[in-house]
Amino acid sequence: MARTFIITGTTTGFGHEMAKAALAAGDNVVATARTSSKLKIDGANDKNFLAVDLDLLKPEGIDKVFKQAKDKFGRIDVVCNNAGYGLSGPFETLTEEQCRKQMEINYFGLIAVTRKAVETMRTQSPPGGVIQQVTSIGGQRGVPGFTIYCSSKWAVEGFTEALSHELKPEWNIKLTNIEPGGFRTEWAGANMEYGGHRDLESVYDHLNMRETMGKRHGTQVGDPAKAGKAMYDLAVHADPPLRIVLGSDAFGAMETKVKTYGESIQKWKSVSLGTDVDEDKK
Repeated sequence: MARTFIITGTTTGFGHEMAKAALAAGDNVVATARTSSKLKIDGANDKNFLAVDLDLLKPEGIDKVFKQAKDKFGRIDVVCNNAGYGLSGPFETLTEEQCRKQMEINYFGLIAVTRKAVETMRTQSPPGGVIQQVTSIGGQRGVPGFTIYCSSKWAVEGFTEALSHELKPEWNIKLTNIEPGGFRTEWAGANMEYGGHRDLESVYDHLNMRETMGKRHGTQVGDPAKAGKAMYDLAVHADPPLRIVLGSDAFGAMETKVKTYGESIQKWKSVSLGTDVDEDKK
């Protein structure tokens, strides 16, 4: 039986490739974009595909997406929160407006979609489904030039892990944080936004993010098509992980983090354990 996917941010990149993979496997796709009429996805037709406008800065559109999906396909099996963008620049160069916009889209927009997904999946018959959050290796480690971007992704990681402990097993809702490294999408290209305080960039001349990301764009090790297929495979897996890195660079970064984090915990063990209340003396 065909599954129904709702995938946000499908114009290019991971969302686009995951939609192609789902359609190729015989599933249905509800694809969102700010201008969904421009979407062109291989394998799409009137029976298996629905394109819906969604701007995460306008969360009232979320109910419309889910209603149209249910009306056309009957149930929702997978929701992939892929929409988002990168904000780059040393922290002092980022404006307050840019910081808030980053969190509104990458975090608050995502949790609004997740709220509707959980409600839908636990109340449909039979209950169940998969919710994927596309975070980043930047949701597991801090990266210079991406303070607020990393903040938004760390927030999603913590939110999703906590939520996974709230859901009843009988609801059969599975959650996965997808943590990509560098992939050859438009993330470092047309979709990248830079700090608005240009006058402060000279203070941080050791962090020229425009130059760094310009050189990185198109040279990353990750293949978006392979990532989209991997995300599809994880979505239909019987027991998907709570979190998984994608890409050899992300895998190496995670190995390093786990190692250094473990070493630090052991190094400061006596301080950590020495803060408990002393046992009452009789």
